[in-house]
Amino acid sequence: MTSGLTRRTLLRGVLAGAAVGSAAACDDGSAPRLGVTPEPTPVTLPTGTLTFPPGFGWGAATSAYQVEGAVRADGRGVSIWDTFSHTPGRTRNGDTGDVAADHYHRYAQDVALMRELGLTSYRFSIAWPRILPHGTGTPNQKGLDFYRRLVDALRAAGIAPMVTLFHWDLPQALQDKGGWENRDCAEWFAEYASVCFRALNDVVPVWLTINEPKTIVDVGYTYGVHAPGKRDPRAAWTALHHLLLAHGMAVKAYRDSGGAGRIGPALNLAPAYPADGTHEAAAAARYADGMENRRFLDPILRGDYPSDVVTAEAAMRKSIRDGDLGIISTPIDLLAVQYYNPVYVSGGGEHVTLKPTSDASWQQIYPEGLYDVLVRVKRDYGDIPIVITENGRPRADELVGGKVNDPERIAFLRDHLAAAHLAIQAGVRLESYHLWSLLDNYEWAEGYGQRWGIVYVDYPTQRRIPKASAEWYKGVIATNTISR
Repeated sequence: MTSGLTRRTLLRGVLAGAAVGSAAACDDGSAPRLGVTPEPTPVTLPTGTLTFPPGFGWGAATSAYQVEGAVRADGRGVSIWDTFSHTPGRTRNGDTGDVAADHYHRYAQDVALMRELGLTSYRFSIAWPRILPHGTGTPNQKGLDFYRRLVDALRAAGIAPMVTLFHWDLPQALQDKGGWENRDCAEWFAEYASVCFRALNDVVPVWLTINEPKTIVDVGYTYGVHAPGKRDPRAAWTALHHLLLAHGMAVKAYRDSGGAGRIGPALNLAPAYPADGTHEAAAAARYADGMENRRFLDPILRGDYPSDVVTAEAAMRKSIRDGDLGIISTPIDLLAVQYYNPVYVSGGGEHVTLKPTSDASWQQIYPEGLYDVLVRVKRDYGDIPIVITENGRPRADELVGGKVNDPERIAFLRDHLAAAHLAIQAGVRLESYHLWSLLDNYEWAEGYGQRWGIVYVDYPTQRRIPKASAEWYKGVIATNTISR
């Protein structure tokens, strides 16, 4: 079974104590609190009919291990999630991604469904062990052929592919060599990325490097709730640096490949707010912002780690070598932002719940936070093109009379799109929106207990049934508007 810590679990416990000490040490009351917005945010979401800019991209997202299944098909190697999910006690009900939504065999049906909905973009990930079963070495042509078939089907349907190179499914063979704690893993990733570029550069316009490094290091290395299942904060800091180094090396590899498209990272960002009006809460929120946002944004977009959060960590200092930050900050073409929830921090450094939650207890629903995140990136890091690559909520969906009615999901998407529209009006270069998720799928340690899709998957039969939210989204795409 799983604990209450989930894929986007907030830092608590011993790190909360460190947060207060570090934040108080750097915040004398005069320094600007970048990223920390006092509540209530002076933002009112617009009402009426909201029209998005011409050419705005409308998409949906998935990831390989969550939807593909076919884990033993056509030479695919073993990933750390195969190992983790098959370890007793690691996932809810012992669920695995062995079959998931069987997208590997049903991709043509799924692309037809996307076309019916009117999607103009589809963000998915390539499974590293499907391309390089042992992590390195000779590419598996059957794996490459699958993704070529998928991309060709998307293009034929008028849907632009947006490809994520790494969405957590590290080959087990590389984990056996130390995984992301091993600096060589960054080079292995760049080699794998180069294989993908050579095979698909001519048909993929947008590449994303690493998906949510924050979740990997916090949930996979600090708390052990995700693969590889470690509980070692020092290892987490080492893995963090190597993940960012891998990102930079992949960007450089893309430039070297002559790719004519665009590339960037996919970061899950969370606005940090003081839970009350005290100086202590403001200081703690500043530290939380560093952990949630600045320790990823700063090195990628500014070429340095935030000193109040990272450089005091001995494991991090030991990992950084001359030239690393230059590689990590190799210029990117766009930033993929993923938003699910805000963070509220008390004066004691504890993360507290102040907003309504979804069926995932960690998710506080606050659409205004998406506006704050988008505007903050523009304000603090420049006028970079942004794509939203994940945003959604789970629900205990039930099939009744052959239909699924999910009004709460529709309300969630509508409100967050209103926040995105407001950010565009404020000058943010937001190009597209990809909801999470196209399909109900394997939700990592939560198994199949949470349904995130706008399309219901009846797992015993693998039948796809569009929910009410899918029909609503189809209307949004067709008119390029929302009404609220």
